[in-house]
Amino acid sequence: MSLPFGEDNPAISPKRMNCMKIAVLFPGQGSQYIGMSQAFIENDPECAALMALAEDVCELPLTALCVEGPMEELTRSVNLQPAITATNMVCWQALRSALPADAEVAYFAGHSLGEYAALYAAGVLGAEETLRLVAKRGALMDREGQLHPGGMRAVLGLDIGTIEQIVDAYVGEGCVTVANHNTPQQIVISGTVAALDAVDPALVEAGGKVIALNVSSGNHSPLVADAVPDFSAFMADIKFSTPVQPVLFNVSAAEEKDGEIMKGMMASQIASRVRWCEIIEKMLADGVDTFIEVGPKTVLKGMMRKIVPRGVKVLSLQVDSPETLQACLAKLEA
Repeated sequence: MSLPFGEDNPAISPKRMNCMKIAVLFPGQGSQYIGMSQAFIENDPECAALMALAEDVCELPLTALCVEGPMEELTRSVNLQPAITATNMVCWQALRSALPADAEVAYFAGHSLGEYAALYAAGVLGAEETLRLVAKRGALMDREGQLHPGGMRAVLGLDIGTIEQIVDAYVGEGCVTVANHNTPQQIVISGTVAALDAVDPALVEAGGKVIALNVSSGNHSPLVADAVPDFSAFMADIKFSTPVQPVLFNVSAAEEKDGEIMKGMMASQIASRVRWCEIIEKMLADGVDTFIEVGPKTVLKGMMRKIVPRGVKVLSLQVDSPETLQACLAKLEA
């Protein structure tokens, strides 16, 4: 099969592909960089058309934001959520075009915001509907971040049970909660700054390392919960189709097929825990042996190294440029 970037690319054997059990993963906020998606949209007309559609639907200069920045504008939720989603979709378009037509994906999943690209890839949402949703989600979360300022902190070296005990014991003003269960010993907590400051000493005393993240809002916490009913109302006229392949959802770490239930999950996801570690563990338990991160940077690939048990061999790949696409294809065939 000829591939879109040069004549020396390896052709992927459908037989070889179908010997693997593949999961495709999409990153969320925090993976952005200036220049993301540039090479694909400059060299592939289908990728360029997808980015042009994103600009029209979201009414934002997404190409300029992705390619030129500046970073402070790109990282505003109202801009970043459509920009990363469009980049994820562009990267998936490039990968999908390069794979054999009958190549099978066992699972799709996306980390927080990345879940929307997963729904698009799995056929739950069309391109325009996906982009409409993330534009609205970004605007609502930007609103809540301004109305209810907060923060997020990564905690390294403690298990989820220990962190839950410390967080649940907090009884002061404001709120603090577990936001992301990323790996067995990398958990993100979220809430008001006063509450985060209050639980830090107990986390350190228990042996944890606490790192403040460069955000001004407490995502996946009660601080953004007022966005949930507004987002739910916005989704009312958007059709969620049955996934063509299973999607494991952040809220439940489980598969879902019912459109109305999926809508409810995507609304509540804004203020709910991201169960990423559980999602990957479930895929591993079901025999997934090949993970492809589709989108900017390698954040999810890095998490994978912390989740996969010792002695378990998996192939962990990433695609966000023509060069990484070719490297991914070569490793799939090797």
